[in-house]
Amino acid sequence: MQKTTQIYGIRAILEAIASNETIDKVFIQNGLKSDLIKELENTLRRNSISLVYVPVEKLNRLTKNNHQGAVAQISPIEFLSIEELVEQTQNKKSPALFLLLDQLSDVRNFGAIIRTAECTGVDGIIIQKKGAAPVTADTIKTSAGAAFKVPIAKVNHIKDAVFYLQASGIQIIAATEKTNSAIYDVSFTKPTGIVMGAEDKGISPSILKAADYKAKLPLLGEIQSLNVSVACAVFLYEAVRQRL
Repeated sequence: MQKTTQIYGIRAILEAIASNETIDKVFIQNGLKSDLIKELENTLRRNSISLVYVPVEKLNRLTKNNHQGAVAQISPIEFLSIEELVEQTQNKKSPALFLLLDQLSDVRNFGAIIRTAECTGVDGIIIQKKGAAPVTADTIKTSAGAAFKVPIAKVNHIKDAVFYLQASGIQIIAATEKTNSAIYDVSFTKPTGIVMGAEDKGISPSILKAADYKAKLPLLGEIQSLNVSVACAVFLYEAVRQRL
């Protein structure tokens, strides 16, 4: 069920955090200095919640209510832990299939990827708490509602998720052009986690190093890159093809 996606007011945001509400990002007015603002800033950092300083005009556009210099974006979905995500696949007959998004930042790309993930039977998507695209109304619209159907987990660092999946017997395949191996040279028939990188930077070097396999898509035209949601769809359907 979709929840309210915004909270305004410093005390209301602090109470939401204390109640374990899933907060994606908090906007704080530039230049505000008070004990309460300092408490909010410290609480956000302690809980690894993204914090952005903005002009008051931005907050006024976000809400017509008395925001007191702070507005929080609340996720409309509930997130799982990576442990819960893996546990849900343990009794399945088919091998697990996970998607790890390394710093993907565009909400519409995220929504398109969630939609494809639902269509291809992905067991769960893993994103990072900081720096990742939030689940917003745009994400849900672009996903055609799939955001309510595909489990999503948040982790502190994608690299930690890679190590946890590997320790759970799940191979990690990184989608990258920095390899000689084509997507068709890699087996997706085992329990697998596919890593997709950010739109501009690709996959972080440390995650590339940790991956079990690297694979690239053959590009025959002059443009040497695909939109990340399109590339993700090709990888997922190659996994489906091999598993059918």
